[in-house]
Amino acid sequence: MIHLIWALMAIIGIVYAMIHGTMEEVNEVILTSAAESVTLTIQLLSILVFWLGMMKIAQEVGLLQQITKLLTPFLKRLFPDLRHNNVALGYIVSNVIANMFGLGNAATPLGIKAMQEMKKDSKDGEATRSMITFLAINTSSFTLIPTTVIAIRMQYGSVSPTDIVITTIISSFVSVICAILFDRYFYHRDIKRNGGWKE
Repeated sequence: MIHLIWALMAIIGIVYAMIHGTMEEVNEVILTSAAESVTLTIQLLSILVFWLGMMKIAQEVGLLQQITKLLTPFLKRLFPDLRHNNVALGYIVSNVIANMFGLGNAATPLGIKAMQEMKKDSKDGEATRSMITFLAINTSSFTLIPTTVIAIRMQYGSVSPTDIVITTIISSFVSVICAILFDRYFYHRDIKRNGGWKE
């Protein structure tokens, strides 16, 4: 569906440019953007490799294990029906840690693995309570270091690309809290309406 939306937007833009006689500007932007996207991709790749290396070092020295121990009790309260599913919880913890360091590309496959594990608990193929909660948390994603955004700001010549760190921490923290509150609100509303959560 998404590819159809993008294709439709591109077609509308080209048709609009043809009607208003601005195809030269469109061609120039396409060529310029292509060159910029290659440069940006290479820079983002180097940043991603660096932080993945840092995460590997953190894993070797036991830092990730300590973070996992801190997060696990909290996540078990958020996902009470996963207390005995250590595989799903492990993927969730890894996803949360990757998002904390702004490694969205690394967090995505971990999130998919977590969803696949949680889907095994679904009896009718519908999303379980834990899947909905995880989706809300993963979408809001608490971030300590917005690696990708910092790299983009550096690419486009920002004087202080790391100035957004504090505001990112505050805004992502607020978004996670709101996601949890909304998740719990709709969960309890469903219980009141239907007399229980449909698993």
